[in-house]
Amino acid sequence: MSDNKEQIFFTALSDAVLDMDETTVEEVAHKVIKEKFDAYRAIENGLVDGMNRAGQLFEDEEYFIPEILLCSDAMYAGLNILNPYINRQQQSARKKVVIGVVEGDTHDIGKNLVKTLLDAAGFDVIDLGRDLPPCQIVDAAIAEQADVIALSTLMTTTMDAMASVIKILQESGYRDSVKVIVGGGPLSQSFADRIGADGYAPSAPSAVKLLHKLFQDTIHA
Repeated sequence: MSDNKEQIFFTALSDAVLDMDETTVEEVAHKVIKEKFDAYRAIENGLVDGMNRAGQLFEDEEYFIPEILLCSDAMYAGLNILNPYINRQQQSARKKVVIGVVEGDTHDIGKNLVKTLLDAAGFDVIDLGRDLPPCQIVDAAIAEQADVIALSTLMTTTMDAMASVIKILQESGYRDSVKVIVGGGPLSQSFADRIGADGYAPSAPSAVKLLHKLFQDTIHA
């Protein structure tokens, strides 16, 4: 019964994000906290699920940029309430991630979702922003001594910038010190393999699972 009640709350969050209803999102988020349901699951199965549904409507040309922005506002209203209640891992164990959208692309909703879930999962996330030259990404990763570089794009014309990041990493001698994961609409696992990335994530939740797997494999290697 508890699981069913929890799912009802998560579905309500998802629907409210899809409906661009900030007020309802905030009301339900407060109820999630009051009922002591898992805040991270509420984000992943509620807020992010709603945003993913909105993204599909955008792809289907039923929603447009104004609707997506309003859905995003509703999602962040819920995040502001739920984030402080997430059970994070020990701070000393946190892996550092630099994340950004590659040069030539300014779409960052997907990147923002990945950032939120990675932070919720216990990673120390540094958001570099969007439209980032490959050299700037590598310089930031080295300066921050990052464990991970997470790259995003929604445009086929900017995919080669991801390959450039890896090439510069190799030339700098830092490649073996950092994991590189990629994500975005036009990408695939075969593309990630071709450019020498460590992994490909088709969604925000899968990015979290991918990094946990990569570091788990490292531990057991």
